[in-house]
Amino acid sequence: MGVPSRPLGVVTEGSFTGGLTVRLAPDCPTEALRVGSFVVLEGNDNRYFSLISDMRLRVTDPALTAHPPAAGSPFVRQALAGTHTYATVEVRPSLMLENAAELTGAGPGPVRNIPMHFATLREARPEDFALVFGEESATRFALGTPLTMDIPVPIDLKELITRSNGIFGQSGTGKSVLTRLLLFGLIKSDVASALIFDMHNEYAYARPSDPDIAGLVELFGEARVKVYTLDKATGGTRDVVIGLNQIEPEDIELLAGELNLTPTFAATANQLQRAYKSRWMQRLLAMDADEVAEFCQQTGAHQGAVDALRQKLALIRRREYVVDDAGFSWVDDMLAHIQRGNHVILQFGRHDSLLDYMLVANIVTRRIHQRYTERALEAQANGAVAEAPRHLVIVLEEAHKFLTPEAARQSIFGTIAREMRKYAVTLLVVDQRPSSIDPEVLSQLGTRITGLLTDQRDIDAVLTGVGDRNQLRGMLASLEPRQQCLIVGHAIPMPMLLRTRPYQRASLMAELQRAGIGRPDGREILTRYYGFDEEA
Repeated sequence: MGVPSRPLGVVTEGSFTGGLTVRLAPDCPTEALRVGSFVVLEGNDNRYFSLISDMRLRVTDPALTAHPPAAGSPFVRQALAGTHTYATVEVRPSLMLENAAELTGAGPGPVRNIPMHFATLREARPEDFALVFGEESATRFALGTPLTMDIPVPIDLKELITRSNGIFGQSGTGKSVLTRLLLFGLIKSDVASALIFDMHNEYAYARPSDPDIAGLVELFGEARVKVYTLDKATGGTRDVVIGLNQIEPEDIELLAGELNLTPTFAATANQLQRAYKSRWMQRLLAMDADEVAEFCQQTGAHQGAVDALRQKLALIRRREYVVDDAGFSWVDDMLAHIQRGNHVILQFGRHDSLLDYMLVANIVTRRIHQRYTERALEAQANGAVAEAPRHLVIVLEEAHKFLTPEAARQSIFGTIAREMRKYAVTLLVVDQRPSSIDPEVLSQLGTRITGLLTDQRDIDAVLTGVGDRNQLRGMLASLEPRQQCLIVGHAIPMPMLLRTRPYQRASLMAELQRAGIGRPDGREILTRYYGFDEEA
């Protein structure tokens, strides 16, 4: 983009609510700029930090467009440029810094006014990035760099975890890699523990087909990242078994669509639970026709509803990881590791149907939220901050299955997204169809990291509750399919287009080594679980 201090143009018109129009200098072609570039307006008393939201070609004489000069004449184009033809860019200040306040060490704050005519627009310099976004630190992690400069732009991880957040983008835009990168930063900074529902076995270990994309266990070791699995073949160190005696009617409620349950199933299940306590599902599945009739006569339940529920819940009993009676609570085991500062990955292996995913994720999350709520309220009542539970971030892929408008009102995931910081549990939702997520939940997401979206409904959904929607919509449309994202929200001072940093084994391990964080030999772990040939 040329010399960093070179002026780009001057303000010619605009408004506080609608943004400002800047006429570009004749020696600043539009091809040297791009939508989403970070720029600075120099006013008389303030500096305004902004993003380019749009570009426009203009003429002083409409006759030029009615009768354009012959195509392919560089001389004519050059003669007209800057006099009869010119270009403008639209900018809307996101932050401002009073020159007087800067002398006292104050940072940028909300925009309260706009500069006068002919205020100069210039490119942002490295010191502007440092002033607005700060430097990388133990709790500030750079996801990437601006599209046109090689300067790390860090996000505030402590601010990030106080609210639920989202990572969005259509299929093939690298959402899972971006999620792993963010989790790398969270684990490295140790600001929270993570519980990852790994539906496609992507987070713990590298795949043999792409060993350079390191798994979190390879980076941080088995001492910090614990792997639970529904499928022993995945190499998880802890096998998950769910007992019918551990399943409650509320665990099934989210599966109404997958199991094609009737609206009366909740009442029928609750009647069974009142009658048989924790063994309600075992007794139901073991009933014959006479026992069903007897139960209905005693409780007033509808026989057809009981029969239908028994037939449909038999599908759950046939899952390999479901047993009649389980005495060990692996949820308690997970919580113990989380409270010790470790992180948990739950792999699904071959059991990667939506039924498996929704059943297990709902069972785990409901119990974790219950324990966290109890501990948080107890610590609050005792005034003991040290007894408060360690903050937990739950990573949920295919989030729209759990957070549709119907499900979000009654599911634990909707509750967590709405309650946000109350009980130290937040969500990181990862999805390619944000338009299917409840708008109320979307409006509660504190920070949104979004890759390319082409469906207009998805774009509108991901910008729910965000200011300057028209400006950001244009930026989203300008993203490339891979390794670019728009980040907006509480964890970053102003919206920013980023080129995400590479997620590569060597560079990440070197970063951990510089930070003094012990790590395992990643190739040795690959060999142990996947038979990876180190010589290859």
